[in-house]
Amino acid sequence: MARRFVDLSVALEAGIASDPPFMLPKIEYHRHRDTASEMISFFPGLSESELPDGEGWAMETMTVSTHNGTHMDAPYHFHSTMSGGKRAITIDEVPLHWCFNPGVKLDFRHFEDGYVVQVSDIEAELDRISYVLQPLDIVLINTSAEGHYGSDDFVSKGCGIGRKATVYLLDKGVRLTGTDGWSWDAPFVHTAKKYADTKDAGLIWEGHRAGMHEGYSHIEKLSNLSALPSHGFMISAFPFKIKNASAGFTRVVAIFDD
Repeated sequence: MARRFVDLSVALEAGIASDPPFMLPKIEYHRHRDTASEMISFFPGLSESELPDGEGWAMETMTVSTHNGTHMDAPYHFHSTMSGGKRAITIDEVPLHWCFNPGVKLDFRHFEDGYVVQVSDIEAELDRISYVLQPLDIVLINTSAEGHYGSDDFVSKGCGIGRKATVYLLDKGVRLTGTDGWSWDAPFVHTAKKYADTKDAGLIWEGHRAGMHEGYSHIEKLSNLSALPSHGFMISAFPFKIKNASAGFTRVVAIFDD
């Protein structure tokens, strides 16, 4: 049986507006001509002229956050505890069986930037696509942030998923979710306005904090979600294993059996 793969990850890239300024990654590229001296240092008597075209190896040095690029957040990122008081697990402890399951795409591109998705919105979308959630389904949220990665307005684009809506998914057995936005929650610039009006701190990071109810992970900065149907595909999303970390870089792929 033939398989078709759709890459849902963005490239980790420096020099674009992918994150708030204090979080931006830095990548130093070491070209083949730059590293010939490094290579010959391992072999006494070897000269650079003896290397093919005088070239060494290509490599890169990066200064990054674990939350740069397409990445998976561990429950530990959200709070020190999860699932009603248990120690929150780190990214190297995320169960692998969360990471390869049927995918479901919820299309919320019509919601305005900063909108907080409610349970009724999820139920209405599931009705529209005629889908019943199953335990361990991987739920992907297509927002208006799509196509804005790297643009100056990216971190302010898209809707977010509220606490009650996130808990709704968790109570259905979902343990891994994802969004094409910068955050699972509504962009901070919009939440800040609501907080200024209400002084309700419960509005801040409410979707993330749902992990205190039930431990889960979510993926941020996905791409190509509009290329997916609502369901009928598998998602492979295994995070890079970083000891005791709050997140890990993730290559997310949708797999179709054609």
